[in-house]
Order: sequence, then C-alpha cells, then structure tokens
Amino acid sequence: MSFSVSAALLDALVLSIVAKEDTYGYKITQEIREAIEMSESTLYPVLRRLLKNGLLESYDREYMGRNRRYYKVTRSGCERNIEYKQAWEIYKGKVDKIILLKAGEDEAEAGLRDDNLERNDDDDKAGILDGA
Repeated sequence: MSFSVSAALLDALVLSIVAKEDTYGYKITQEIREAIEMSESTLYPVLRRLLKNGLLESYDREYMGRNRRYYKVTRSGCERNIEYKQAWEIYKGKVDKIILLKAGEDEAEAGLRDDNLERNDDDDKAGILDGA
C-alpha cells in the first residue's frame, strides 16, 4: 500500500537531500525511492519548480567526459527546508495521534507510553555505550 504524495512533500524531500550536499538528479531519485515510489520523470519538474522559485541553483560539472547537472540549495532554500521540517513534525504528530492511538487509550496514556519507550531506548543505548 502506498499513500499519495503532494508537491509540497516532494519539495521537502528534495530540499532535505540537497541541503546535505550538492548532488545530481539520479542520486536524488535513488534517495527518495528509499521512502516512496518515484520516477526520474517525476523529479525533474520538481527540480525546475525549486529552481524557478529560487530555492535551488544548478551548475554543470564534467563527469566521465559528459556534463552532469548538480543542484545546491540557496539561502531561501535552507530557510524553506527548516519550515518544511517544522511543519512535518506537527503534521506527523497529528497523524500519529490518530493512527497510533490504541483503542480505549487517551492521549495522556499514549504520551506516557511513548515517554517510557524513549526512556527505555535511552537506557538501552547507555548500557551499550557502558559495555553492559
């Protein structure tokens, strides 16, 4: 099963990838495919839109005798990337409350359960680091 993907989500994914390092279209597609199904033909309109809106810049670099187009994030792109990350956390939290809330459990109980899981994870990590 797959969920539909909006233009805003594709923009957020591309900006997040390019913000890590300058990269090229095929590599962006491969990284996105780790999370969702997407073809290269879907990616290039997204890249054009981000370029047009001043969120990305492109440059060519020779690779094995051919030019490869690289993309890099602009200052505006970095700012938008931060906005997307903040919006994603809020959106994800709201969806998680609906989908992951168990029957008969209220939000406070779910929060306590999540807090206990995080503490247990931290304890496990601490034990691993201490050699336990």
